[in-house]
Amino acid sequence: MKSPRLNAESQALLRQLIELYQPKSVSDIQEMLKALFAGTMEDMLKAELDSELGYKKNSQEAKTTDNRRNGSYPKTVTSSMGEIELNIPRDRKGEYEPELIPKGSHDVSELEEKVLSLYAKGTSDRDISDVVNDIYGFKLSHETISNIVDRVQPRVIEWQNRKLEKVYPFVYMDALMVNIKSENKSGKYAVYSIIGVNCEGRKDCFGFWIGENEGTHQWLSIFDELKARGVEKLGFVCIDGLAGLEEAITNTFPNAIVCRCMVHLLRNSTKYIPTKHRKEFCADLKAIYGAVSISEAENALAVLNEKWKKQYPSAVRVWNDNFIYVQRIFEYPSEIRKMIYTTNAIESFNSALRKVTDRKAAFPNEMAVMKILYLRTRDVIKKWIMPYPNWGVIRGMLDLLWGHGWDS
Repeated sequence: MKSPRLNAESQALLRQLIELYQPKSVSDIQEMLKALFAGTMEDMLKAELDSELGYKKNSQEAKTTDNRRNGSYPKTVTSSMGEIELNIPRDRKGEYEPELIPKGSHDVSELEEKVLSLYAKGTSDRDISDVVNDIYGFKLSHETISNIVDRVQPRVIEWQNRKLEKVYPFVYMDALMVNIKSENKSGKYAVYSIIGVNCEGRKDCFGFWIGENEGTHQWLSIFDELKARGVEKLGFVCIDGLAGLEEAITNTFPNAIVCRCMVHLLRNSTKYIPTKHRKEFCADLKAIYGAVSISEAENALAVLNEKWKKQYPSAVRVWNDNFIYVQRIFEYPSEIRKMIYTTNAIESFNSALRKVTDRKAAFPNEMAVMKILYLRTRDVIKKWIMPYPNWGVIRGMLDLLWGHGWDS
């Protein structure tokens, strides 16, 4: 990942720090950063006490209070870099109450979490700085905000490579587009996301993969990665007909049942239909995917061909070529059918992601994309605490289909 450029003053400060600490390892660099963070916090606390007393240390001006400084006391606090020892200044009368680190508080990572939460919502750096100023009484520079966000990178890598569960009865895949503009690449790139529903009916996001091309080789590498992360069985996998995807799924997970999203088929076909005929055409399509039985769906497809094939052959071909997937959903009970009918579960998730990605004209590199998607996902999945509605019934249907013990 390419680091953000530092201004001349920051570069000079960095050189001084390196000369002072002489870091020789990653651990040495971390200790250097902790010392810098501790020094910054202590300077801010001293500035707080200056404001409380009404004068700076060693000031020769007349004092308006008889309260004085009274040294400092040590305090261990937790930050995103680990535990840090601070010297907290105090006054003789004990009237000074630090706002930056209130008494009884031992966690200073709250500020960073506030910044990350705002960043995850697509808030601009200027607005983040204003919010921090309203809450804490000081502004954050663009460089400081960038540094806070950059420190998320190890968490992103750890999350993207974390262990997954062994079995997921339902899996959904979809993609969103982002602009990446850097020295090495420039243009629109697809970001593929995968959501799984576990055996308790709860959703989880497996991760994100940025790709330039769709193809079996790329998909195979993704599913091989899922196996390496502990996934052993996939049940129904709902996709949008991406090139090479079905082949990769069945090669890696032979027992997986691949389903096509009916909503995507609808979109793919109606793009060939002019506005004046779209309502009528969609009504005929609904008779196919909304049928109560396979025979009813087959009859509806015959009507579609007879009525529209000559006038709009490309639109009708979408349903003729993919009717095998329509037939497949009728092999299962209605409770299962509702789960595999569309990829709405992941489309709503991607919609939440687009609220932040669409605000960026372009990302400087792939890691910048991964960081904002990770932070946004972290907020979204907080709501994924309940299982799917009617999960007990769905689970019972899966037991009938696959037999008891399918989840082990």
